Amino acid sequence: MNTPDMERAQQFLAANARVLEWRKFERLFAGGEAAPVRDAVAAYRNPDGGFGHALEPDGRCPDSQPAATEFALRTLHQADAWDESLAMGACGWLAAHAPGEGGAVFVQPSIEGWPHAPWWVPEEGNPPSVMPTGMLAGTLHARGVSHPWLDRATALMWSRIGTLDKPGPYDIYGVLWFCEYVPDRERADKALGRIRKLIFDLDLVALDPQAPGEVHFPLDYAPLPGSAARRFFSQQVIDAHLDHLAASQREDGGWTFNWPAWSPAAERAWRGFKTVEALHVLRANGRL
Repeated sequence: MNTPDMERAQQFLAANARVLEWRKFERLFAGGEAAPVRDAVAAYRNPDGGFGHALEPDGRCPDSQPAATEFALRTLHQADAWDESLAMGACGWLAAHAPGEGGAVFVQPSIEGWPHAPWWVPEEGNPPSVMPTGMLAGTLHARGVSHPWLDRATALMWSRIGTLDKPGPYDIYGVLWFCEYVPDRERADKALGRIRKLIFDLDLVALDPQAPGEVHFPLDYAPLPGSAARRFFSQQVIDAHLDHLAASQREDGGWTFNWPAWSPAAERAWRGFKTVEALHVLRANGRL
C-alpha cells in the first residue's frame, strides 16, 4: 500500500499553489484557522456578490460567474470556513442572474473577450445547467441556507432529474452533490437509484483506475466513505482506486488532472487544487 509523502506535497503547494489552496491545506491538515480561508475566498468576490477573477481556474475573467461562485461556496463549506454574509451575497447575485426557469447557467456571456478554456462557451439562450445549479444548491442545503434562489433551484433540479435520459458526466456531479444534501432524503434516495443506472448504462464511470484520457472514476463521484454514491461501487473497486490515487503523487510532490491543460496558469491552479483534494480524500478513507 502506497503512503503519500506529506512533506513533499507541502513543498509542492508552497512552490506552486495559489494562496487559496495553501490556506485550505493549512486549515485541513495543519490546524489552521477558518478566517484565512474565508479571506482568501473573499479576495475573488465582486461588489455584486458573485465571484470571478479566475477563482475557477478555467474561466479567467474578472466578472462573476456561476462556476466561480460555486467554487467559492464549496471551498468555504469543505474547509468549515462558512461565512453567512458571503453566502447571502452569492445568493443575491445568483437570483439576479438566474434564467427564467431558475437555477444557474453554465457560463455567463461576460466570459467573451477574456481568456478561458475552450469548453467555457455560453449556451444559446442561456438555459439553466444541471451541473452548477446542482452543485450550488447542494452546498447551500448542506449549510441550511434559506433563500428564494435555492427554492427555485431545488424545484428545477427535481424536474431535471426526473427527465434526465442522456446526461453527461459533469451533469452527474451536479445531480449527486444535490442529492447528497437536499433535505428530502426519501426523494433523493429514489433519484440516486435512477442515477446509478444511468451512470453504468451510459458508461459514465471508468472502473479501471488505469483508464486513460478524460474519464471519470468512482472517487470522482464518491470521494468520501459517506458519499451518497459510494453505494454504487464495491469496496474492492474503491480500494483499487484509493491505491491508484495514493500512487499518483508525482516526483514534485503534487497530483495532476486528466483533462486538457489549456493554460499554464490554469494548470498550476488545478494542480494545487487536486493536490489538496487528493490528500483530503486519502485521509478521509484512512490512507493518511
